[in-house]
Amino acid sequence: MLKFLFCTIVLCLSVSVRTAAQQDEEVKIQVLQRAAPCERKSKKGDLMNVHYDGFLAEDGSQFYCSRSDKTGHPQWFVLGVGQVIKGLDIGMMDMCPGEKRKITVPPALAYGVKGKGPVPPNATVVFEVELYSVSKGPRSMEAFGKVDLNNDRSLTRAEVKDYLKLEFEKGGKPRDDPFYEKILDDIFRKSDSDKDGHISSKEYNIYQHDEL
Repeated sequence: MLKFLFCTIVLCLSVSVRTAAQQDEEVKIQVLQRAAPCERKSKKGDLMNVHYDGFLAEDGSQFYCSRSDKTGHPQWFVLGVGQVIKGLDIGMMDMCPGEKRKITVPPALAYGVKGKGPVPPNATVVFEVELYSVSKGPRSMEAFGKVDLNNDRSLTRAEVKDYLKLEFEKGGKPRDDPFYEKILDDIFRKSDSDKDGHISSKEYNIYQHDEL
């Protein structure tokens, strides 16, 4: 009986330790501002336009701010394909345009044991994120056939631009040419690996990491 009781206690302790460890490895999401009404929630493959600030959880120091980085414009990326750290791919799912979130990311889903730049090894990071727009991404697999108008299994800038314009106009939000050119520059920089001005079907299926 004592042996059974001892084994039970050890088993319970083991489960508790594993559960605590699993919790430490989870992304924590706090909604700071809700969007109403929410007409579309983000999902894998969507094109996101966001501003975000990154902080170290340990001391609260800021290591990144999209508002002061580069030109200060909101950043574009495709959700769920590894263009940002894994924790943000998880933490920005099911998010509405106009919504703000505080996303706490453990080291394993952030910059890991090596760290990156001002982020030290094994650091938990916190991002405050504001989502401006979400639309069907031109890199989602279901969209490839719609973008590839001549069915040659490669995408030109003109084809991608036509697709983007159609998507934004359907949503009642037509934009000017500089708006589309900025998105196109980002898409081709990240996807046109051989820099030939086309995104082949092979390049389309390989998502390079472009982490924050």
